[in-house]
Amino acid sequence: MGSGYMPPVNYGLVEEDLHRSGQPIELNFPFMEKLRLKKVIYLSPDDPDPVFLSFLKDQDIEFVRLGNEESARSSWNSISEETVLKALGILLDSKNYPLHVMDHLGRHRSGTVLGCLRKAQQWSLTSIFDEYRRFAGNKVRQINEQFIELFDTDLVEVPPNPPKWFTRIM
Repeated sequence: MGSGYMPPVNYGLVEEDLHRSGQPIELNFPFMEKLRLKKVIYLSPDDPDPVFLSFLKDQDIEFVRLGNEESARSSWNSISEETVLKALGILLDSKNYPLHVMDHLGRHRSGTVLGCLRKAQQWSLTSIFDEYRRFAGNKVRQINEQFIELFDTDLVEVPPNPPKWFTRIM
């Protein structure tokens, strides 16, 4: 991506054409343009920045907001199983790619959803928690790690056209 492009806070490449981060600011928009996104999943209970929404509209990027249900209005509440399953339904459908998953700072809700994705990919819990902790920094929440550990991957419905990087052993 040349010099002068600045990724959003907590940016990471999860898999091919699947990205994660905190909510971008204007300084990050040139970087975001280079990703040629089709869709953004926004997992924060906080309202998205209107400037960011305007950027998405200008770039013809579909915006999907999940996790803004009443129980999630506090940033300390864990994400719901229903929200995780909805997010995974979008993540596992290749027609949505290139795709970006974000929450306010790219830590907890994104980390929980992507931890559940990793569990569905049959990663070890050690590897899943290592990735979660890398993005959460010193703000790790054990409740999120417990959610990932207890998450039932049998509830995940894999669409007929998952991304090529996703395989699941039955």
